[in-house]
Amino acid sequence: MAPVVLTADDSRMVRTIVSKAFVSVGCEVHQASNGQEAVDLATKVIPDLIILDITMPVMDGLTALKEIREFPECQSVPVIMLTAESGKSSVDRARELNVTGYISKPFQTDDLLELARHV
Repeated sequence: MAPVVLTADDSRMVRTIVSKAFVSVGCEVHQASNGQEAVDLATKVIPDLIILDITMPVMDGLTALKEIREFPECQSVPVIMLTAESGKSSVDRARELNVTGYISKPFQTDDLLELARHV
């Protein structure tokens, strides 16, 4: 069975880039355009990896991560924050929520895939 990846970003272009990268290495990818969609999908499909933006409408990525971590099935799922938000408070908050990795935009898909291999 293919690894399941959930990517959440309000930018359709970023979701497409991330999806194509993971599909190219044999993953099944689900996309969410905001944090609430990410929570709903994560608790439905129980992904093997979650990639979250921080700044999204409806619910931001840090709030989504907090809610995702409340589900027992998702507590140990690796999460990579893929975001332009690189302020110390955001990074610290992500770490408090047990984020597994952090990559800043703009990004190279090879760097994202490499980080994903090691989480």
